Amino acid sequence: MNEVKFTEQLLEMEQSLTKYASHFKLGSADSRDLVQETFLKAILNREKFVDNRYLKAWVFTIMRNTFINNYRQNLLHKTFCERADESFPVKQTRSSDSTNPDSALSVIEINQKIEQLRECFREPFKMYIAGFRYKEIAEKININIGTVKSRIFLARKLLIHQLNN
Repeated sequence: MNEVKFTEQLLEMEQSLTKYASHFKLGSADSRDLVQETFLKAILNREKFVDNRYLKAWVFTIMRNTFINNYRQNLLHKTFCERADESFPVKQTRSSDSTNPDSALSVIEINQKIEQLRECFREPFKMYIAGFRYKEIAEKININIGTVKSRIFLARKLLIHQLNN
């Protein structure tokens, strides 16, 4: 498919993409931004699209993945406004060492619960929260990457269960 035809077909999907974006419960401005970001990613990655029959599915997948990635990033970096003479955005990232006494207690409690995990869960989980990637953990512990992922997942589940009790 040539570039002109690709762009024409992409633009024909704008209404469908806008409707699909509304399912994500975004405001109208955020929905328009998501559609524009989807268009941009589709155009920039046009050479990766090979099957001409499934352009719509490919573009909708780009939109869904873009929404998920943006949502996850917003969870990691919460932005809020501080009031002074003027409002301005301030980025606040999560930190494990807080000066808040309640936070310090919960960090201690979480670390105790992590230490109570079985070794097969504790070691990969501690490496993961220390910043190691799945592949690095797998190589260091000498287990499959899928096993690393499942052990980290199960460690999270166990910790959530223990901390809620």
